[in-house]
Amino acid sequence: MKTKFTEGIILHITSLEDWLQALEDGVYRADSLSSDGFIHCSRPDQVLQVANTWFRGKAGLVLLCINRNQVAAPIRDENLEGGKDLFPHIYGSLNLDAIRQVVNFPPDPDGEFELPGELSG
Repeated sequence: MKTKFTEGIILHITSLEDWLQALEDGVYRADSLSSDGFIHCSRPDQVLQVANTWFRGKAGLVLLCINRNQVAAPIRDENLEGGKDLFPHIYGSLNLDAIRQVVNFPPDPDGEFELPGELSG
């Protein structure tokens, strides 16, 4: 299944372990939900910058491709660090039926991330 990046798709980077836990729990809760009060997400045009800034060289990651129109919790587009670029933040647990696709997200040998083949183009 190929995900087309439309305005309604947002992305979240997480570990495969946390994703598998979500499947067991029936709902996804990122650690940031407790620490920051929301789940950090990105638009497709933002995700590589986020990945290469915060996750460089980290293996065992997946991308959750989320249909924002099906997320039960409130979503706010905001930048809490004062920048102009707005990021989608999910203020609550993520219902699994809003996730359209889960894609492996490994770094290249230099630790950099590129959009996985099934999501690019």
